[in-house]
Amino acid sequence: MSRIGRLPIVVPANVTVTIDGQDVTVKGPKGELALTVKSPIEVKLEDGQVIVTRPDDERESRSLHGLTRTLIANQIIGVTDGYSKSLEVVGTGYRVQSKGSSVEFALGYSHPITVDPPAGITFEVEGNNKLHVRGIDKQAVGEVAANIRKLRKPEPYKGKGVRYAGEVVRRKAGKAGK
Repeated sequence: MSRIGRLPIVVPANVTVTIDGQDVTVKGPKGELALTVKSPIEVKLEDGQVIVTRPDDERESRSLHGLTRTLIANQIIGVTDGYSKSLEVVGTGYRVQSKGSSVEFALGYSHPITVDPPAGITFEVEGNNKLHVRGIDKQAVGEVAANIRKLRKPEPYKGKGVRYAGEVVRRKAGKAGK
């Protein structure tokens, strides 16, 4: 039995969970998220807890059991607290600045790069080298942060580029001099 899948999800008082067949909708103070559960998995709401069950021990059922439970738990956390990823811009002349709701990066290219936030995502700039990506959907926050990091990945020689806060960049030795 899945150790994660069998754990019940406690629903906080300010969150409403609606289950309509295979569709699960979570509403909370920060917004609303929806999820369609794949067919063999069943979701029930019993006295303030969401319970995810599987009908058999087939390979696909086992793999979807814990995943479904985690996705619903992440939605509940998202609509109550929200998710955030922090990025740092490291390098001489590299900076980030706010332009309305979007952000503009100077990353050593001949032109500035503007990034517009998708629906449900907000950017918060701190200083000129820190950026926070915030939203209620964990996957969307992570994807936007990863796409921003892709603009200029941290390189191993000087460590310049966009990195996650707390990310350790393995440094390489340069060419050996004579």
